[in-house]
Amino acid sequence: MEEMEEELKCPVCGSFYREPIILPCSHNLCQACARNILVQTPESESPQSRRASGSGVSDYDYLDLDKMSLYSEADSGYGSYGGFASAPTTPCQKSPNGVRVFPPAMPPPATHLSPALAPVPRNSCITCPQCHRSLILDDRGLRGFPKNRVLEGVIDRYQQSKAAALKCQLCEKAPKEATVMCEQCDVFYCDPCRLRCHPPRGPLAKHRLVPPAQGRVSRRLSPRKVSTCTDHELENHSMYCVQCKMPVCYQCLEEGKHSSHEVKALGAMWKLHKSQLSQALNGLSDRAKEAKEFLVQLRNMVQQIQENSVEFEACLVAQCDALIDALNRRKAQLLARVNKEHEHKLKVVRDQISHCTVKLRQTTGLMEYCLEVIKENDPSGFLQISDALIRRVHLTEDQWGKGTLTPRMTTDFDLSLDNSPLLQSIHQLDFVQMKASSPVPATPILQLEECCTHNNSATLSWKQPPLSTVPAEGYILELDDGNGGQFREVYVGKETMCTVDGLHFNSTYNARIKAFNKTGVSQYSKTLVLQTSEDTDSEEQTLPFPVPSERLPLRRMSPFSSTLNLQPSFPGRSYFDLRSSPHQLSLHSSLQSLNVPGCSFEPQSAPYSQLVDIKKLLAVAWFAFDPGSAHADIIFSNDNLTVTCSSYDDRVVLGKTGFSKGVHYWELTVDRYENHPDPAFGVARIDVMKDVMLGKDDKAWAMYVDNNRSWFMHNNSHTNRTEGGITKGATIGVLLDLNRKTLTFFINDEQQGPIAFENVEGLFFPAVSLNRNVQVTLHTGLPVPDFYSSRASIA
Repeated sequence: MEEMEEELKCPVCGSFYREPIILPCSHNLCQACARNILVQTPESESPQSRRASGSGVSDYDYLDLDKMSLYSEADSGYGSYGGFASAPTTPCQKSPNGVRVFPPAMPPPATHLSPALAPVPRNSCITCPQCHRSLILDDRGLRGFPKNRVLEGVIDRYQQSKAAALKCQLCEKAPKEATVMCEQCDVFYCDPCRLRCHPPRGPLAKHRLVPPAQGRVSRRLSPRKVSTCTDHELENHSMYCVQCKMPVCYQCLEEGKHSSHEVKALGAMWKLHKSQLSQALNGLSDRAKEAKEFLVQLRNMVQQIQENSVEFEACLVAQCDALIDALNRRKAQLLARVNKEHEHKLKVVRDQISHCTVKLRQTTGLMEYCLEVIKENDPSGFLQISDALIRRVHLTEDQWGKGTLTPRMTTDFDLSLDNSPLLQSIHQLDFVQMKASSPVPATPILQLEECCTHNNSATLSWKQPPLSTVPAEGYILELDDGNGGQFREVYVGKETMCTVDGLHFNSTYNARIKAFNKTGVSQYSKTLVLQTSEDTDSEEQTLPFPVPSERLPLRRMSPFSSTLNLQPSFPGRSYFDLRSSPHQLSLHSSLQSLNVPGCSFEPQSAPYSQLVDIKKLLAVAWFAFDPGSAHADIIFSNDNLTVTCSSYDDRVVLGKTGFSKGVHYWELTVDRYENHPDPAFGVARIDVMKDVMLGKDDKAWAMYVDNNRSWFMHNNSHTNRTEGGITKGATIGVLLDLNRKTLTFFINDEQQGPIAFENVEGLFFPAVSLNRNVQVTLHTGLPVPDFYSSRASIA
């Protein structure tokens, strides 16, 4: 009801309508307000003059809009009748509803009659304040407009509904609130007055008592005053003129202008128009429902924008931190080279100082000895040794010859660091999708979960970044020769997946991809390192995960780390989107030319930061949780990297990647931890039980932990209770060393207890069991902890 209030207020005075009249444009005005906004028009524009000229077609002649300037285009707040010299320009006003109205050019003459009966100035004009449609009144003035009785009734009911609570009509002093109303007596009673004055016996027992609100409604439904004809005020409306679309009386049909018009029964047209209005309201109701749903969608968009902003900011911070970490690592390497050069220069100079010092001491001693010999007065004795001394002096002098007194090392460092390209790249670092002036495609992203090797074949998959706005016309895939040589194009096309055959066995290949369009080519993607199998008889396991039907023609081999060696240039989960691409391709390109000695091709250089030295990096595996093999109660989010549960019972979820060789390390962070549950972390076979805690059967090896302590469990056997639990934000690390056949656990970078399990062999999948009180996020692609690597090398 409150939303309807604006429909019940006059656009001129801003109050509820009082004696509303209906203008020909279907808008309403208070009768007094309509009189206040009347203006006079020139004599030539009167209805009589128009009828005399034969141009009039109606009792209400609309002014030509091109002759009237209602208000200026600059919205100056002034309105004028520019075509009339007799109508001065008058400032317009604004009603409380914000609608412009035009006051009369001069105040109306004083009269003691009511607004409806007061005389209207001759040749008056009225302009609707809502649609600005103007018309000239006839001799009847405002009486020629019908009164809106329906609007009066709606306003009356609305005001009654907003009134205070009904009071008892029989209380003598302070009236109490009424509790019932008698429909026959038409009286409101409180409980004491009802028992005293309206007992439920005798004739009063047949009276119907209703709640006060219902009684108020019944009063509203009482017959209202019937509207009368505007031309014949003593006659009620009895028929409906179809041509004029208005109710008329019988005198209008007999002697008025409606005598030749088609008319219909008033009741029938009343029901027909009610039906039409109801049907129109149904359509409007549907639009209102859609508007409400749209508002809900917009509010959800606000929340989604906020969430995406937080996620995007976190990703941006992670990417910038990765760049800073890479720069710090490179800084440390360069400082190490400077220190090495410094030590080398000092060693050379110090060695030369030591050598010259010894030689100078020998020379000085020889000179002093020769001077003493010269002082001897024995000729025969002097001649016996003089020849030998002369030869020694000349020999010593020759030893101080050219180059001996020249420094072997300069004080300058023969190193020059050119950081201008890197500084330029940093200054140009920006969001690619926001660069309207850069139509080059964005750098493609390798989908690591879709990349794998099988024997001497490699399958690679890539896609455009999610926020990329520049379309790519095609992609260029490049591989090196397997020996760290130059890259060469092996595929050019529009597809986003490619299988390459003919590679060497037991070789390491570097792959990269770039996109192109008519403008140019994008930068290279991060370099991917692929390790082919050792020989054609190499054992491989195949994951029993479902393959989408559209990918069945493509050979999809095992992504186990025993045959897949993936290492991006900047390790970090945040930089790779692991969702699958909708495209597919099975391309068999022979690379025998790459393996022919002496083959030549155009060398292509790549930025140093994009290349990976496979000898200096350990192989890491990238994977997510597997919805296909998980229990139905597991809830996935964050591209299947975050899981929780809808049940209070423990449920198991496995990772997509299985391991049978190598050393692998992954971590799980606790995002939510409530009511001290016992989540379990570890590894399991593919057929482990999914509806019990991890480790209850013989297919899982796990550590379950609460907020104070942890236990290791396998085949429902609990061992090695260890103090130290988890809370929200804790990090659990799982280290699977299949070379040493051990499984070790960590909490917050500290080893939790001894080695949990030994002699583990076979195919293992990362596994977690949890209930609805826990939520964890998986982090993969992590290197083995440094202290464990050093310990393993010592062992």
